[in-house]
Amino acid sequence: MLTGIIFDVKKYAIHDGPGIRTTVFFKGCPLNCQWCHNPESVDPDPEPSLDYRDPFRLDPYGEDHPGAIGEEVAAEAVMDEILKDRIFYEESGGGVTFSGGEPLIQPDFLAYLLKKCKQEEIHTAVDTSGFAPRVTLEKIADSVDLFLFDLKLVDTKLHEEYTSVGNERILDNLKFLDDNDREVELRFPLIPSITDGEENVEGIKGIIEGGSGFRKISILPFHDVEKKYSRLGLDFSLAGLEPPEENEIKRIKDELEKTGIMVEVGG
Repeated sequence: MLTGIIFDVKKYAIHDGPGIRTTVFFKGCPLNCQWCHNPESVDPDPEPSLDYRDPFRLDPYGEDHPGAIGEEVAAEAVMDEILKDRIFYEESGGGVTFSGGEPLIQPDFLAYLLKKCKQEEIHTAVDTSGFAPRVTLEKIADSVDLFLFDLKLVDTKLHEEYTSVGNERILDNLKFLDDNDREVELRFPLIPSITDGEENVEGIKGIIEGGSGFRKISILPFHDVEKKYSRLGLDFSLAGLEPPEENEIKRIKDELEKTGIMVEVGG
């Protein structure tokens, strides 16, 4: 029986791809972004929840990890949950999004779910940092209708400083998807004093202009999640950092629109 570890399932999601969607959150991430809004996703194993909210559980009465964030579940149980909302996908042009964490670190589990969704003619999206072996993308690409692909920092040393990994593999994988005509929407976390610098924004513009199939980029403004970290017993290194001001968001939106791409704030 094929199993994987997830930490939540979000029903009726409207910001994780087109239409009404079910978002399945995989546990585990090879990055450790200082601004991460899902710190409970980083550790690949179930962990104590403290007073963190109860996530959606496929087996709410399971005894393996009571009160934990994350559970090992059968792929078929995930599919059963996905299929419950088929009518909403059909009526809204929606589908299923696999997010995290980083779904690409559980490649067999992900590939199986994607294949099953395609057999059921359900639209699929993968929300990813792009940090994975090329073979993983090659394995799943034909079963993915849309990649939601993060672009954080263009300078690899800064990328490593703020996320714990360099970006060479990420940029290579983005080029691979673009060269193979995969549908990609970019996502840009806007973090004051970190990703909002002129050099980084110009670098993001250069990536957009150098691609052939990027139609949309979503600007994701920073917001303080210190309270969430504290409920998990974690320190938030960016505590107290103010969200970007509206005029700064507009400035960067205007800059990115010069490339001809559709720019959305939020999502």
